[in-house]
Amino acid sequence: MTRIFSTLAVVNALALVASVVTGLVSQLADGLHHAPTFLTHFTTGLFTAIGTLFVHCLIFTYFLGTGRWVKEVGLAYDLPDAPLPRQTRELKRRTFPPALLAMLVTIATAAAGMGNQRQEWPWQVHGALALATLLINAWAFFIEYRNVRANGLIIDEVMREVDRIRRDRGLPSNAADLERHEV
Repeated sequence: MTRIFSTLAVVNALALVASVVTGLVSQLADGLHHAPTFLTHFTTGLFTAIGTLFVHCLIFTYFLGTGRWVKEVGLAYDLPDAPLPRQTRELKRRTFPPALLAMLVTIATAAAGMGNQRQEWPWQVHGALALATLLINAWAFFIEYRNVRANGLIIDEVMREVDRIRRDRGLPSNAADLERHEV
């Protein structure tokens, strides 16, 4: 997951920067009265906002799914709650607030952009939120990457512990069991 997330975060960060740059170009060119410049920014910003929400929702789904998996494996193999299942819960609790904040500021930026486009809000509100979106998403991506990486190590440790328990019970390891059932 770290590779997938890294790729998505970098692509999304570049798209966020592209949205800000096209917004600055649009503002400097009086984009509301120069349709091609405005439409470039609008399209880039809209798809970037949706992509940003997707990346953070993926993180939510990842931690919910892996947390549940660690909990279920822990119950099936009588693993104690500390340290592994508890650590996955703590990682989830530390990851969700930055991810949610990044999503909310992205939505607020898009809303402010629409307010600016309708000439009901000053462009400075949209511009300030755009910069906040860049900074908050960079911060959230850093935390998400660190915690996805730590969670992957926990999953590896759970698998080693399960293999140890299976070996102690005279059962084949997970890898051997999977190989046996492959077609």
